[in-house]
Amino acid sequence: MTPLLVNLLGTAGAALAVVLVAFVVGVVTGQHKVVDVAWGAGFAAVAITGLWLSAGHGDPANRWLVTALTVVWGLRLSVHIGLRARGTGEDPRYEEMLARAKGSRNAYAFRMIYLLQGVTLWFVSLPVQVAQYHDGPLTGWAAIGIALWLVGFAFETIGDAQLARFRADPASHGRVLDTGLWRYTRHPNYFGDACVWWGLFALACLAWPGPLTVLSPLLMTYLLVRKTGKPLLERHLARTRPGYAEYVARTSGFLPWPPRSSHSKGQ
Repeated sequence: MTPLLVNLLGTAGAALAVVLVAFVVGVVTGQHKVVDVAWGAGFAAVAITGLWLSAGHGDPANRWLVTALTVVWGLRLSVHIGLRARGTGEDPRYEEMLARAKGSRNAYAFRMIYLLQGVTLWFVSLPVQVAQYHDGPLTGWAAIGIALWLVGFAFETIGDAQLARFRADPASHGRVLDTGLWRYTRHPNYFGDACVWWGLFALACLAWPGPLTVLSPLLMTYLLVRKTGKPLLERHLARTRPGYAEYVARTSGFLPWPPRSSHSKGQ
């Protein structure tokens, strides 16, 4: 357990370093949306730090597998968000949050945006850190974990690509995307995120104390479904997209499911 405890401290330092760099960039540019780009990069930094610290303790194949899955997911997300945010203003969520600041807006932003996200990403990444110390063979749990990760990565990547094409089409202005994966779930990218982290949790369950990290994917799923993901986005779309209420009425809110007919009732 001692090497793992040292790892937990090292990865906490890596997460803090990423959010500190993002904070400096946010202060210089005056746009704190940069923290969203740092989110995925922070997970990659934690995984790479864990790979280095776990050398000589975990099975090499398992260490490299869980690291690669985390880094690929994290860097893809950071690049996607960075490209999407180019040429746009501050995220309305952060504008609203900073409007409540008393005293220094930057100090408030560091506490309530950057530091909070740094702690969250470190906690969510616990399955990755524990999995890197597994020194036994890959078993059926690994197959389950990889399958969940692949499903999640596909949903997230394809959903983001479909949304990017939709937004780039001038004819889509003011409309609601309800084709492709978006026909079956209002949030294929969020569903994909959740699957990725449940898959990484399955890899952590190859050995003790992996099962104890179950709160990490639960927290990620809660944030996506109930907190900073789906609710905030849907409130914004309900105000800005005509026809969004009808889309909500016929389309699953999270888990992919065939759309309800126009005669169906309820959510």
